[in-house]
Amino acid sequence: MRVIRPGGLAVLIVALSLAVSGPALAGSLGNTLDDASPQQVVDGMANKLVRGVANIATGWLEIPKQIYITWKEEGPAKGLTVGPVKGIGMSLVRTGAGVGETLTFPVAYPGFYDPFFDPPYVWQKE
Repeated sequence: MRVIRPGGLAVLIVALSLAVSGPALAGSLGNTLDDASPQQVVDGMANKLVRGVANIATGWLEIPKQIYITWKEEGPAKGLTVGPVKGIGMSLVRTGAGVGETLTFPVAYPGFYDPFFDPPYVWQKE
């Protein structure tokens, strides 16, 4: 039996989210449950579930991301002092949104399986 290392698990989650999000987003733009095909509903649910799991697994990446963004926009002093505080806050928000999306993936809320907030993934630009 093969064991997936934590780093391998994160890569697997990212790969799955990218594989699922492309087709799901392409087919669901402007849909509602009333006019969506069963395949679009399943794609929306799968995308929301994968996005939720990915945000749970990668929420901690908000810390280095916010340090980098704050450093770039406001300088090294604020990057090293304010950046970690912003990162911890955003980590909690992203991880909480991931838990919410994972628990509610069968529900077409908000919108048609839209993300709870933007950007939907930590690695996307704000």
